[in-house]
Amino acid sequence: MSEERVQLGDAVLARLAEVIESRLPANGGDPAKSYVAKLSAKGLDAVLKKVGEEAVEVVMAAKDGARDKVVYEVADLWFHSLVALAQFGLRPSDVLAELARREGLSGLEEFAQRKG
Repeated sequence: MSEERVQLGDAVLARLAEVIESRLPANGGDPAKSYVAKLSAKGLDAVLKKVGEEAVEVVMAAKDGARDKVVYEVADLWFHSLVALAQFGLRPSDVLAELARREGLSGLEEFAQRKG
């Protein structure tokens, strides 16, 4: 993947995270005007339920072999995952840093480190 595409992806995630953060009720987001504010106002359980629903929709789209639908549903999953991160004051850069930390480790090595 080109460096330019990586930077574009990082920028898109960062901008989206800023919008989500600005729309949280704690930051003045109005549940009557913002989906993020409305969902967040319902509490963490509602946000996590939505993440779970979106994950199931990704699986269903993948099982159907619908490539375009997989992209659409993963976008929904990522969006709602960003909302979940925001509930904890976290940003995409926190997740990207964790992925960078794991880079070069085999999945088995990384899993073993978590157990230890």
